[in-house]
Amino acid sequence: MKKLYLDETATTKVSAEIFNEMKKYYLEEYGNPSSMHEMGEKALKAINNAREKLAKEINAKPHEIIFTSGGTESDNLAIQGLAKAFPNKKKIIISAIEHAAVMEPCRFLKSQGYKIIKIGVDKTGVIKLDELEKELDNDNKNILLVSIMHVNNIFGTIQDIETIGKLCKKGGALFHTDAVQSFGKLEIDVRKMGISLLSASAHKIHGPKGIGFLYLREKIKIKPLIFGGGQENDLRSGTENVPGIMGFAKSLELKKKIQKEKIKELRNKLIEKLEKLEGKINGAKDEKRIYNNIHVSFPGINNETLVLFLSRKGIYVSAGSACDSKKEKEDYVLEALGLDEKERNGSIRITLNEEVNTKDIEFIVKEISLFLRRFKL
Repeated sequence: MKKLYLDETATTKVSAEIFNEMKKYYLEEYGNPSSMHEMGEKALKAINNAREKLAKEINAKPHEIIFTSGGTESDNLAIQGLAKAFPNKKKIIISAIEHAAVMEPCRFLKSQGYKIIKIGVDKTGVIKLDELEKELDNDNKNILLVSIMHVNNIFGTIQDIETIGKLCKKGGALFHTDAVQSFGKLEIDVRKMGISLLSASAHKIHGPKGIGFLYLREKIKIKPLIFGGGQENDLRSGTENVPGIMGFAKSLELKKKIQKEKIKELRNKLIEKLEKLEGKINGAKDEKRIYNNIHVSFPGINNETLVLFLSRKGIYVSAGSACDSKKEKEDYVLEALGLDEKERNGSIRITLNEEVNTKDIEFIVKEISLFLRRFKL
């Protein structure tokens, strides 16, 4: 039975080519980049080459790339690092659909006296720019930063980052974007888009888990969360994850070769068929949606039951977490989109990859249709 892994938003498979790239730095070139000897120098040169490649992807300078353990740490370093550097600025503006890696540090800072402003979204998941502009004009000297994610991790809506960047510049505010779901998939130019800080992660583009970066525009001051040997410009201490960094750079190189239009065509075909099964597509349905994402509701069904049914057929999709506490953290995003309880509880997320073909689409639809018929009976 063919396995159809359709949970690419959660994580992705590391390809053999990327694994072999990393293997070299585990078994042969395993020196510590801080060491003065030849092996240390080779490791340092390798990660600096990788830093250049990753920086080039977003039109950044190499020294503006700070390696971290992933998107969550990058988000926390951006938000809490700025809060430590500018303790008198107590206002943070975010969207109502941010990932928990942004929401939770903001929740913590709220308990410390910070004012957290959440900007709403329309029914397609696009943030209300007029609300943002109004907040930027209000008490703007007290704004620590604006943090708006580039692509939503649940329903795939793409924000107009360039316009947001211009609004932030006009309002004199620093702009951070969580680009974990867009880095390597969509075009990003941090200078053209007015981005001050940006978070990215390797394991969303077939790289290894445990490695990411924070883009920090030069001359912006933040304070570290982790102290030690002073690696990464004194902003993220700890011996660098050399194999992970090399795998990250390789994954970006390979991701550029993906046939996005082919995946998008299959995605649109699947959307059309799911709508014929009375599925409600959540989020944008046009160019404002990332090419491989589908978020669909079948109101009245139990999404966890559907996920388990499909799993037994070798089809792996997502319904969020079975853990109630985590599910609550995810539900706020769907509530912000305007979904009622039945729509939220009957929703699944499908994210396609380059291995999916037309026959697979037919199989997915057939099995979902079978489940819906049994559910109604």
